[in-house]
Amino acid sequence: MTDPARSSTSPARFGLTDPRSGDHLRDAGWWDDRGPTGGVDPVLSALARSPDPDLALLGVDRLRASLGGRWPELDAALRADEVVRGRLLAVLGSSTALSDFLAANPDRWRALAGTDPVDPASFVPALVRVVGADDPVRELKLEYRALLCRIAAEDLAHVVEPELPYVPYDDVAGLLSDLAVAALHAALEVARTRVPRADECRLAVIAMGKCGARELNYVSDVDVVFVAEGDTGVATRLASTLMQVAGKACFEVDAALRPEGKAGALVRTLDGHASYYRRWARTWEFQALLKARPVVGDAELGQRYLEVVRPLVWTAAEREDFVPDVQAMRRRVEQHVPVGLEERELKLGRGGLRDVEFAVQLLQLVHGRGDEELRIQATTQALAALGRGGYVGRADAADFGRAYRFLRTLEHRLQLQKLLRTHLFPAEGDEAALRWLARASGLHAEGGQSEAQVLLAEFRKRANQVRRLHEKLFYRPLLQAVANVPTEALRLTTGEAVNRLAALGYTAPDGALRHIEALTKGMSRRARIQGALLPVLLDQLATTPDPDGGLLSYRKVSEALAETPWYLRLLRDEGAVVDRLAALLGSSRLVPDLLVRAPEVLRLLADTEALLGRDPMTVGNPLRSTVSRHHDLERAVTAARSLRRHELLRVACADLLGLATLRTVCVSLSEVWVAVLEASLDAVVRAAGEPRARIAVIGMGRLGGRELGYGSDADVVFVCEAIDGASDSEAVRYANGVVERVRRLLSAPSQDPALQVDADLRPEGRQGPLVRTLESYRAYYAQWGELWESQALLRARVIAGDDELGARFVAMIDPVRYPEGGLDSGQAREIRRIKARVEAERLPRGADPSTHTKLGRGGLADVEWTVQLLQLRHAAEVPALRTPSTVRGLRAAQEAGLVSAEDAEVLRESWVLATRARNAVVLVKGKPGDQLPTVGRDLAAVAAVMGHAPDDAGEFLDSYRRATRRARGVVERVFYGS
Repeated sequence: MTDPARSSTSPARFGLTDPRSGDHLRDAGWWDDRGPTGGVDPVLSALARSPDPDLALLGVDRLRASLGGRWPELDAALRADEVVRGRLLAVLGSSTALSDFLAANPDRWRALAGTDPVDPASFVPALVRVVGADDPVRELKLEYRALLCRIAAEDLAHVVEPELPYVPYDDVAGLLSDLAVAALHAALEVARTRVPRADECRLAVIAMGKCGARELNYVSDVDVVFVAEGDTGVATRLASTLMQVAGKACFEVDAALRPEGKAGALVRTLDGHASYYRRWARTWEFQALLKARPVVGDAELGQRYLEVVRPLVWTAAEREDFVPDVQAMRRRVEQHVPVGLEERELKLGRGGLRDVEFAVQLLQLVHGRGDEELRIQATTQALAALGRGGYVGRADAADFGRAYRFLRTLEHRLQLQKLLRTHLFPAEGDEAALRWLARASGLHAEGGQSEAQVLLAEFRKRANQVRRLHEKLFYRPLLQAVANVPTEALRLTTGEAVNRLAALGYTAPDGALRHIEALTKGMSRRARIQGALLPVLLDQLATTPDPDGGLLSYRKVSEALAETPWYLRLLRDEGAVVDRLAALLGSSRLVPDLLVRAPEVLRLLADTEALLGRDPMTVGNPLRSTVSRHHDLERAVTAARSLRRHELLRVACADLLGLATLRTVCVSLSEVWVAVLEASLDAVVRAAGEPRARIAVIGMGRLGGRELGYGSDADVVFVCEAIDGASDSEAVRYANGVVERVRRLLSAPSQDPALQVDADLRPEGRQGPLVRTLESYRAYYAQWGELWESQALLRARVIAGDDELGARFVAMIDPVRYPEGGLDSGQAREIRRIKARVEAERLPRGADPSTHTKLGRGGLADVEWTVQLLQLRHAAEVPALRTPSTVRGLRAAQEAGLVSAEDAEVLRESWVLATRARNAVVLVKGKPGDQLPTVGRDLAAVAAVMGHAPDDAGEFLDSYRRATRRARGVVERVFYGS
């Protein structure tokens, strides 16, 4: 059913809600009792697209009344000319102040006609011609407001008539700045007619702030500084009169940025300015001078002023505490925002315009010392230059620029409404204001969201973007201590740089400075990008346990990957990669060693999901698939080692960054090892020709339990079976040849962590044959098997080779490892005796039993032997105990009532802690080790990997000892029966 209010005969269908709208339409001749009159559909459609159709129609009605008999001319133009229609209805629907202006000066609508864009060259002639008028101030105000209306009309027209050209924010801000300069020019000319002896001085007006940068708002103070020669008294009167004229006619002229601010002289000579800036100026004054631009008055004097102050601007970053001063100033500005308005204040609040401007200016002031391409006044242009130079990532520069332009556009629209200086975003509940602002900004309802909702979402997105990038760029960089570019171009002395590095926590700042100099040497793009990256990286490394080692590793990685085209581009464009890389390099010696040989993993640091990887149970599948495509044996094994290196590094990175669980780490490492072994075995078998035996590889120990760590060997046994009429001796000889070749290939010297295939758990240990037939194993275990071998078989599972043969092997050993009736008291005593001997004989001399992760008190061996004793005694009756996993075996023992829930949790906690700590030692030191460090940076790094603050390493050791001491108490009761 049709809504009567939206019917073709109702003004409501054009967005008009004012009860008077029908009368206004009739008075304009656009409506009768049947609806729209002929030829006005384009007008009403455009009216509906206006930011506020009711306001626009009211403005039309006021213009009609003011024009009287001249109304038909405007009526015809609105019906026929989309340029007039778009510009006028956009202005009337956006600004009550400009609507008032047009109502008071109705013939000014003609200035909105024509397709030519606004010509800034016409501003000065249009305004200066008022000088000879009877009331030049009044005439200047009128002409200024007319030109402002013309700029606004071109700025807004595309909102109403989408086919009309869109004028970018930068162009609008430039036009507004040019108009302000023209107004200053006219005001100075008026002042010259009012100040006696004006020709006895030279006066230059220097635009500062937004006017200096050509990024002025619709309503803004115009910041200036005056410099004079000759009679400074006359110059002062001239400057003061200029300010009065411009203030009454156009805008407030603010000279508070002059030396000593409002307490200082309004006008100074060039020497006076130079003396002040060299001796007394504060940091913020040099920041303000970034945007200084001579605009009016004596051009030669203005240029000399620039030549004096510009060198001082580009050495300001050498000042003591320069960066903290700028940062503190931004915090003070933010603190002036009224409580409750922090999220709505477009200019000063969090995520506001000042966040962008301060960040850009700080980066300019620091890096612009050595790069003249950064010496740009406009914020958006400077940001683009920072992106081109590598000082800001391309994506960050683009996001920052888009967000800044969006917020400035909102600011422009808000100020246009009443031509008042405001920066306050509408309150969330003010639907009407939000809808108007959205439409005035060119946003439309979409995806079921209203214009107000679309605006709110976009505003929050952009404000959050600005705040994130501001904090990233403004607070992180070490911008003074180690500048960009080479040593000879550094503005800071070596001593100052060393002091700053030392303050950050670098214990060898001289060495750190040498690394920095090596990385930034020369004028290449690579050196420039390194110069932009290093401040962030140095700051990040300072938060790690070993900043010096991290920086050395970064230099080694950078030099190794110097010819990798995407390396620095990735670091520059992906902020998360730099953060994560710093955390990795400052904590681990394993990661940088692997990184230079598997640099592709760096890309994964930008993508958490990719870094964490797939299901750990399937992590080896791509490796098997890739290796199977290689027919050459050497290439196949090389590919297997390469893919293992990639996965090892990926897992290590995810682990160090706290993204992977212990199960994910252990299962991934185990399955990668299995895939390497399986792929290598398949490759050797293919290369060996006609097979004489089936071969199965049985995983033992941690590999069998999927509990492998970074430094673990691969414990295996090999079983074979003759095929195609071969004898057992031929089968064993063939299998031995294959297995030996696999072991030799995998254990070949390499810079990667060792691929050690350990078969010592086979029958008779190292003295026994490397490979046996299935029947040989059966006979051995039946006649000669020892208790320790039954215990070792508890973790056996098929991992490679012939699955069917492996399954028969497992079925054959089940009665051996899960003995019917369990263990008698003598066998249990023997297990305990062996364990005690291992503790006494295998713990390295000098090792601390309280911190040895494998053989120490409450460590891995204690927990694992306890679980294995329970399995040997009860697995025949409790099927759930038949698992190679220590954690699952412990859980099954608890569920079967063999250990209490409290004891099981103590053992599980200790095993998990010891496993993680053992892995952390390898990650930190880059080589296998079971002993926790107890002092120094290695301890701090291990503690950090374990989730403790680097300065809280002592607490980590204490917590480790507490957990393992509790576990040892459980072991004494459950394992030893004490």
